[in-house]
Amino acid sequence: MAVATAKRADLSAFLRTRRERITPEMVDLAPGPRRRTPGLRREEVAQLAGVGVTWYTWLEQGRPINASTQVLDAIARTLRLDSAERQHLYRLAGHAEDPVTVDSGHVTPELQGILDRLGDMPAVVSNGRCDALAWNDAYAALFPELVNAPEAERNSLWQTCLNPALSAMLLNRDQELARAVAVFRSAYSRHADDPCWQDFVRRLSAESAEFARLWARQDVAEPGPRAKTFKHAELGQLRFSTTSLTAVPEIRVIVYTPMDDATRSAMSKLVGSAH
Repeated sequence: MAVATAKRADLSAFLRTRRERITPEMVDLAPGPRRRTPGLRREEVAQLAGVGVTWYTWLEQGRPINASTQVLDAIARTLRLDSAERQHLYRLAGHAEDPVTVDSGHVTPELQGILDRLGDMPAVVSNGRCDALAWNDAYAALFPELVNAPEAERNSLWQTCLNPALSAMLLNRDQELARAVAVFRSAYSRHADDPCWQDFVRRLSAESAEFARLWARQDVAEPGPRAKTFKHAELGQLRFSTTSLTAVPEIRVIVYTPMDDATRSAMSKLVGSAH
């Protein structure tokens, strides 16, 4: 599928799913007669956004038409898009800047040194595709199956979907996985023409019905701090706050900071036993 055609298909699906989540009551419209589909009708979105019904229908159908930023702003307001969703809409409609090209597989010795100096705080260097590029001893001790996976599968999203041991560790997994897929989709829209990204989505969708279902939801989000709890087989519950730091465009350093003394003590034991 050509890149332009694929983007129009993504734009169509994104607009449809955002429209379906807005009820008439949310925008002060009468519910009216029984509806065949959830959410607003296309003509209602067009009316609220101040655009033609036929034009909006064509846009949602993925036809090759141009939309100004002013019109996209009106649609975004009508569909109550948040900041991440608004930027995703602009990218799909061809109004975002081209992504910055970086060597996503290269980690400098200086960056590795920073990871190593974090001691018992797990830390990993990850790209937008969720590949683990480098890590410290604490991260390797906490997630040995991930760091020892084949390179093509050394990916936090892949492992969370398909590795039963890693999946079982993460409490509140369903919510965290849904957010991880949303963050990944936001990054994907900047790389829709990259065969490596396309192949990753195809492979993971084929292997994981759960990923395929979440991917079809069209949700997007930006990376941010999270509170995560893991259930370790020997050490019990480990509680961390995660901080995502941008090293260079598309490269993040994710640091897991223990949230209590029990987790700090457990990580010291875990790292010590691994040496």
